[in-house]
Amino acid sequence: MNRFYGTGVAMVTPFLADGQVDYPGLKNLIDHLIDGGVEYLISLGTTGESATLSKEEKHKVLEFTAKTVNKRVALVAGIAGNNTMEVVEQFRTFDVEGYDAILSASPHYNKPTQEGIYQHYKALAEVSPLPIILYNVPSRTGSTMSAETTIRLANEFKNIIGIKEASGSFDIFNQILRDKPADFMLISGDDPVTVPMMAIGAVGLISVTGNALPKRTSDMVRHALNGNFKAATELHNSLIEFTRLMFVEGSPAGVKTSLKHLGVCGDTLRLPLVQVSNKTAEAIVAETEKLK
Repeated sequence: MNRFYGTGVAMVTPFLADGQVDYPGLKNLIDHLIDGGVEYLISLGTTGESATLSKEEKHKVLEFTAKTVNKRVALVAGIAGNNTMEVVEQFRTFDVEGYDAILSASPHYNKPTQEGIYQHYKALAEVSPLPIILYNVPSRTGSTMSAETTIRLANEFKNIIGIKEASGSFDIFNQILRDKPADFMLISGDDPVTVPMMAIGAVGLISVTGNALPKRTSDMVRHALNGNFKAATELHNSLIEFTRLMFVEGSPAGVKTSLKHLGVCGDTLRLPLVQVSNKTAEAIVAETEKLK
């Protein structure tokens, strides 16, 4: 699974001012990221505002993305939900053309037990047409997937190939790295802790800030992969303030502000998300100018 070593970007979904999906903007974004040197892309993750897209819109975005990427880099589809049987059906009917894996977040809102989380992913693994990357993001789901549950899934299902870990818990990271199968990937799901995670064995990052600054982000990750932590840390330090600004008023509002300044796509979001304040936008523009 070396194609998922390095930097993946959880792409935003650009919208026009009237709220419709901006397909020219999405093409611009895809080309911007590939030109920036990232190793793979994720379509319709949380950063893509997937919760606010209809079934028809999701299908069209996934299809358009696959055709636009055209196998230039690896491509991952975000498919998740809190109704296991509904997600199973989405997995069964997913058109895999152009895609290499599926990223699926642990169920949100229901707050399942560890056994419930295990059974959810077991059901997905049994029908998945592609390798699965787990996603542990307690700040959004309301529950934490334990290291024990991750290791159990990794050992029992060979098509579960890695985890995007965004718990922020080095206790969890350490346990996963100690106990995982040799080829199971720990991937950072938090831009600010990527370099320290890679120092203990993570194989890369699925990034939000990389939407705007793909070259700087992917260079940082490649340096860490190559063991050059001095160079990686220098780039990490240069991104600290930018990364903070990306999340200070919520994601993906921050990174869409930067993308608008860069001329890649607009900064429109769908409710309940809204654009950042003028003060934050000014700070983001200034930091983007410094780093672009």
